Amino acid sequence: MGMADAARAVETVWRIESARLIAGLARSTRDLSLAEELAQEALEAALRQWPEEGVPRNPGAWLMAAGKRRAIDGFRRSRMIDQKHRELADGLEPVNASVEAEIEAAIDDEIGDELLALIFTACHPMLATEARVALTLRLIGGLSTEEIASAFLSSESTIAQRIVRAKRTLAKAEVAYEVPRGAERDARLSSVLEVIYLIFGEGYSPASDDSWTRPALCEEAIRLGRILAGLTPDDAEVHGLLALMELQASRLPTRIAPDGTPVLLLDQDRSRWDRFLMQRGLKSLAIAEGFAAPSGPYTLQAAIAACHARALTPEATDWRRIAAHYDALLDTLLSPVVALNRAVARAMAFGPATGLALVDEIMADGRLDDYHLLFSVRGDFLTKLGRIEEARAALLRAADLARSTRERELMTERAAALA
Repeated sequence: MGMADAARAVETVWRIESARLIAGLARSTRDLSLAEELAQEALEAALRQWPEEGVPRNPGAWLMAAGKRRAIDGFRRSRMIDQKHRELADGLEPVNASVEAEIEAAIDDEIGDELLALIFTACHPMLATEARVALTLRLIGGLSTEEIASAFLSSESTIAQRIVRAKRTLAKAEVAYEVPRGAERDARLSSVLEVIYLIFGEGYSPASDDSWTRPALCEEAIRLGRILAGLTPDDAEVHGLLALMELQASRLPTRIAPDGTPVLLLDQDRSRWDRFLMQRGLKSLAIAEGFAAPSGPYTLQAAIAACHARALTPEATDWRRIAAHYDALLDTLLSPVVALNRAVARAMAFGPATGLALVDEIMADGRLDDYHLLFSVRGDFLTKLGRIEEARAALLRAADLARSTRERELMTERAAALA
């Protein structure tokens, strides 16, 4: 096998197996930083050996056994207590063809709980949001520091420091490497869901980039969501989040025009929406809604996205049903942004005057004074009501507050068209 072929094979295996590998090593060492170092050493060993020996029949098992062997050697060198050594060394021998069955056994343990523990650890609420996101992409997503930095338009050194500080914080607090139980599990799971959706949101609608979308981040978030759904199949909101991401991602092919300008939802070519993702999203939503408990915020948002997915044309959209979902969502999630989206839905269902009254209530609250979409929505309602000068002023205010050049241009063009 050539070096290039081996490198591609290693990269592919790493993306598939890295989270399981780190989880298994962390289970043995009870040290997250050490587990990642051992996984990287196993990866380097694969890059050296696979070009000459070929890719093993079970490459994940090979990496796990190589990582554990290095852990054993490290503990021997540092003369750690015999008990720790026995825990790691039990049943393992050097990697070679004659012990292939033992190598496979190293990865065939039931490590679902360990992988779930790794996810809960990376998303621990004691960490800052940006640290949780970076650590999750690094440990669970298998992305390099360079890839994470590129995705979030940050420097590699900043991301590296963020990850190191997060690990130190967890180590200093002696966070247990385990799946939490009971009420703590529910609280911690909400942090995990938040991190995954933040990753998706940064790809679907970047906060500061002039790119309208970054599909690679959306794909990574959906992959993480599917991993989580496989590990926690009895949680409705996990399936609800997965449904929401799949349904929203189905619209990605139509969110940008050939000239690079954004295309709003009602102007998109629905025949180009990704039908496969839509079907997966609707299936995930059916699972989420099949639980007896009332729908949570992710499931309700997925139900709203499903209303759009089921409408073959914008005119066929069931806005009254969407408005009802937003009513329930606002009861569950008290957020001015949700209130703004509800105003849009009710305007589509009952007329722009209804929407404008709700928007004016939100403006009086003051919490969205710097949110460009509040003024964009108000400008749209005012336009439909024939209050053109007020509409222009609102759209120009939206342009001033816009986060990206493309959004700013879009608002400015809408204001100019009214003139």
